[in-house]
Amino acid sequence: MKKFWQLAATSILALSVLIACGDEAEPKEQKETTQSEESTAGTFPVTVEDALGKEITLEEAPERIVSLTPSNTEILFGLGLDEEIVGVNDNDNYPEQVNERTRVGGTEFNIETIISLQPDVVFAHESSMYALEGAIGQLEDSGIKVFVVEDATSFNETYETIEEVAALTGKEAEAEDVIASIKEKLTEIQKKLEGVEPKTAFMVVGVAPDIYVVGQNTFMNEMLKVINVENAVKQDGWPMYSPEEFVAADPDSLLFTYEGNDEVIKNNPAFSVMKAVQNNNMTVVDGDTTSRQGPRIAEGVESIAKAVYPEVFND
Repeated sequence: MKKFWQLAATSILALSVLIACGDEAEPKEQKETTQSEESTAGTFPVTVEDALGKEITLEEAPERIVSLTPSNTEILFGLGLDEEIVGVNDNDNYPEQVNERTRVGGTEFNIETIISLQPDVVFAHESSMYALEGAIGQLEDSGIKVFVVEDATSFNETYETIEEVAALTGKEAEAEDVIASIKEKLTEIQKKLEGVEPKTAFMVVGVAPDIYVVGQNTFMNEMLKVINVENAVKQDGWPMYSPEEFVAADPDSLLFTYEGNDEVIKNNPAFSVMKAVQNNNMTVVDGDTTSRQGPRIAEGVESIAKAVYPEVFND
């Protein structure tokens, strides 16, 4: 299991994930998905190992599902589980059907409400474990299965997550279609950028009072890499930058995941010497599709590509 981020950086990322992921990330150990010897694809019982290393077994396809994070919710809806989803995160905003589901909490969860929904399985997320201390045990004591989805740092890990969720819900064929669609969209974006001179960028997730940026070995960094954008940040995770360090890095583009953060930088004279500020290469990208490891990741990549290479996508 991966180490959790330092407290300050964790808060920034958790909020980004819930309201809205240099060098290749080190591959994680492949988790096993097993079925009974007599079973075939889409049949049960099925056992899948989650992010905590626990084997979760479902005897039959779940009829009632609760999702605790927006990325899980988007995967579940993307697999066609509209009727089965009964509970969602307070910050879920996509697809629109989430507005017809019971809200079970945002950064903190109402365990009594979750239990009252009588779910067959709850899909939690590794990035939210700080808010689930003790809660998983309560749910399991009530006879509810809890599967903790891994906090993916690469596209391949995201594909694995979609496959694992599909295995537990009997939606393997749908998962293949979702993954194929993502890959096709990414290929289209990359083809448009063939031969384009690479640019550098900062991806900013917080500016007040401190500046937090996207570092190496994160999902958002993977998004930059796939379109040949060099991350100006060389540290891992979600490091904090002083104004002086921020100015000294001086990338070609500044990308922001929250509305208003760009104005904070633009209106501060300390940053006026940066070429991205002088050239107005400052863009607010879609915070949801760039932070949620799910079916819309290619849309997130496209929003970044359009911001960094407007000359390609605005023609």
